Amino acid sequence: MATTTTTPRGTQRSVRDLGFTIFNYAVFLLLALVCGYPFYYLIINSISANDVSALGDVRWWPVGLQFSNYRQAFSLQGLPQAALVSVGRTVLGTAATVLASAYLGFMFTQERMWKRALWYRLVVLTMYFNAGLIPVFLIMKVLGLTNNFLVYLLPFVVQPFFIILVKTYVESLPTSLEEAAEVDGASVFKIFWQIVLPNMTPILATIAIFSAVAQWNSFQDTLIYVTDQSLYTLQFLLYMYINQAASLAQAAQQAGGNIGAVASAATSQTATSIRTTVAVVVVAPILLIYPLFQRFFVKGIMLGAVKG
Repeated sequence: MATTTTTPRGTQRSVRDLGFTIFNYAVFLLLALVCGYPFYYLIINSISANDVSALGDVRWWPVGLQFSNYRQAFSLQGLPQAALVSVGRTVLGTAATVLASAYLGFMFTQERMWKRALWYRLVVLTMYFNAGLIPVFLIMKVLGLTNNFLVYLLPFVVQPFFIILVKTYVESLPTSLEEAAEVDGASVFKIFWQIVLPNMTPILATIAIFSAVAQWNSFQDTLIYVTDQSLYTLQFLLYMYINQAASLAQAAQQAGGNIGAVASAATSQTATSIRTTVAVVVVAPILLIYPLFQRFFVKGIMLGAVKG
């Protein structure tokens, strides 16, 4: 009589789970490589021999390793001042956006607020409609914000999307926290500052990431509202460097005292070397800061998500 063997269902399930896990890791590893390769490409081209990178022959690893591009990039005119402006607008702008979003998101959860629903709808409405480039420019000019550092801060303070995230997050907190504080005679501002704000860390960290990235990467406001070179940002300089890479390569060669006359083709600046080097300089700080907030990111988005 023939006998048959059966595989426990639990074993089959564990094999399928293992296969699914391996497949997931493989897909996400592939996506990570695809997303990370462009930045890796910038790095290896910025530290390779400039004549080789200019020909497009650097694809997988550095060729003719050298770091003179970074020394010359930091000597380009206006770069230190632009870095200071970018850091200043990122730090101050992010702080202002986070505080405003936290307070407004909290206030829109307070039923005692006069015409709360109306003000909330008006704020959300600005996500879908705006006056247009020319009217906004005229408003900025009338307010005296052109060629003014505040043009980097004030337009970013009230962000409807962030306010929605905070409002939804606050509504997920236990109402007993606020009720207990009210019984003890705490004012609305005291409840916000001492009770609610300390419990907003995940959503505020998420907002800080979004705001900092937007502030650091922004260059169009400089292009539109600023002509004073002392207020140029790193991103705007990158924009100009990319558009004027050929002339900047010649300027970089002259920065070290007629370096073009004695430097070899492998170390002299080229249009490609300026593009890749300055791109790395501009992007690297935000990549270094992001991991510090990453642990708050998923939790903040999930808890502050708009619930249907």
